[in-house]
Amino acid sequence: MTTPVQLDDLDRGLMQALMIDGRAAFSRIAEVLEVSDQTVVRRYRRLRTSGLVRVIGLPLGNRVGLFESWLRVQCAPDAALTVAEALARRPDIAWVKLGSGGTEINCLTKARTRQDRDGLLLDKLPRTRRVTGVSAHTILRVYIGGPSGWCGLDVLRPEQIAALGRAPSRPPVVHGQEQERYALDEAEHALLAVLAHDGRAGYPELARASGLSESTARRRLDRLRELRALYFDLELVPSALGFDAEATLLLTAAPARLAEAGAALAGHPEVPFAAAVTGTANLMAAVVCRDTDELYTYMTERIGAVPGIQHVEVIPTLRNIKRAGMLVEGGRLVDPPPAPRASEP
Repeated sequence: MTTPVQLDDLDRGLMQALMIDGRAAFSRIAEVLEVSDQTVVRRYRRLRTSGLVRVIGLPLGNRVGLFESWLRVQCAPDAALTVAEALARRPDIAWVKLGSGGTEINCLTKARTRQDRDGLLLDKLPRTRRVTGVSAHTILRVYIGGPSGWCGLDVLRPEQIAALGRAPSRPPVVHGQEQERYALDEAEHALLAVLAHDGRAGYPELARASGLSESTARRRLDRLRELRALYFDLELVPSALGFDAEATLLLTAAPARLAEAGAALAGHPEVPFAAAVTGTANLMAAVVCRDTDELYTYMTERIGAVPGIQHVEVIPTLRNIKRAGMLVEGGRLVDPPPAPRASEP
């Protein structure tokens, strides 16, 4: 039996530092945390090998033209886990959660093409045995999540946060009201494939995977970050930090108050992700709390005070199958699974 890793303020400070800049040099982080370089390296390796954290590099969906949707998949009780595990093996699905008494799967898709998205929604899932219903909700606007990191960790002092912050990237080109998309080439897709496993992968590894020289790989990565086509995130296991109650909220806000409500949710430390979506509910949020009592307090006091909210549905998370592209096994983050067989969704 694996001994649980005991986390202290230095571990939490390191996590928060990596949320701010996942590729910050360990020497820079050590200076900010006021410890030695060796201490930071040792702590990071311990956290990563224990499966509690993983730095990952991800494309920003709306910037590179990904088709992002949040799916609710209803299954027969004896089939939900099998279907969820098959969905988790798909590289175009980033998150998979089991909820609603074990009969509903929630997942987030990031398809490279409209055809890939439609193939899953119109062909694969409807033909999957024991799937009884599917609803798809397009992600319209992300309020918190992605480049804007979770504010649930509050260990570092303001001056430490400022010292770790990267210089703002230049704003993307905008035509009218629509942001210009950036078209990734094959070398950049190869870079992203490596960074999705390890956001701190070295330039020699990135060069080998992409067929570029090390200096060119470095320039490409810097350019993708500058153009806001790539961001680095720290994925972690909330229960390791004492957050044992997770849920997905589906909220209905008055259209005129939707942006205001989304911005309010983005300021809640309980919310690592919130977005405007299509469907009968126009706002969804992932929530992490320490226990069900705290979740109740959050619902009654924090959500109750958000302007414009008219209806709330709470879907408790029974099990996380996949988090930000990482499979979850025994409370540990592990490398993504192999692609599904042709007969699977």
